[in-house]
Amino acid sequence: MELSEAVIALQKFGGADLTRTLAKIEASLTGTTMDTCANALCACGAGNEVLSAAGLIKRLAGQVNVVVHALGILLCLPHLLQPGEVIEYASLGAGNTGRAFDLETNQRIAEFKFIRWQGGPEVIRQNALFKDFYLMAEHSSDKQKFMYVLGTEYPLKFFNSGRSLSSVLSKSVKLQNQFIEKFGEQYRTVRDYYVPRKDFVLIQDISPFVPDLVAAGVDSEESSVSDSIS
Repeated sequence: MELSEAVIALQKFGGADLTRTLAKIEASLTGTTMDTCANALCACGAGNEVLSAAGLIKRLAGQVNVVVHALGILLCLPHLLQPGEVIEYASLGAGNTGRAFDLETNQRIAEFKFIRWQGGPEVIRQNALFKDFYLMAEHSSDKQKFMYVLGTEYPLKFFNSGRSLSSVLSKSVKLQNQFIEKFGEQYRTVRDYYVPRKDFVLIQDISPFVPDLVAAGVDSEESSVSDSIS
């Protein structure tokens, strides 16, 4: 099935308002029996081809986050690189291994977080933000360290918060074990850890460099974080 065909199939099934369409289907199923079920499914357009279309688009959508992340980094580079600065590597894809950070030059190491913060708890994204900050802050490199974000308000609010580190680290066993081995019970909250290191990693807003991404209101972050410290 071609992508264009898949989009048409889903649009036809969902209509202008998917929630309303599903509500109508739910109502139409009342009284359906084994003998009438096939006709009921046909009437609402629930066919295998629609499920196939949804599967195709879902697979492609899984790659969109990677594309947004990669393009975001690429479009920021002309604004970030300084005279005499040379890229040593750029890690654009989620599957790129053996590279500690998103970008390393002869002058800096950097992580890019294309997160559109909503101002709610967003604990999974906070966990990912802390992990990247921690890995850079504790890295032995003498190069400048940058965390590039879409707006600094919510990241800084999080880093200066009283959220417990046990909560932040609870979803990543490897990171939790590494942190405890290094610091024990020295730090209780995110702020306790961040304040002594706030000058180690510069948190910088890159929204002006990717205005189209900001205007679209999308980001490149998944809703969950893998249990990894690499």
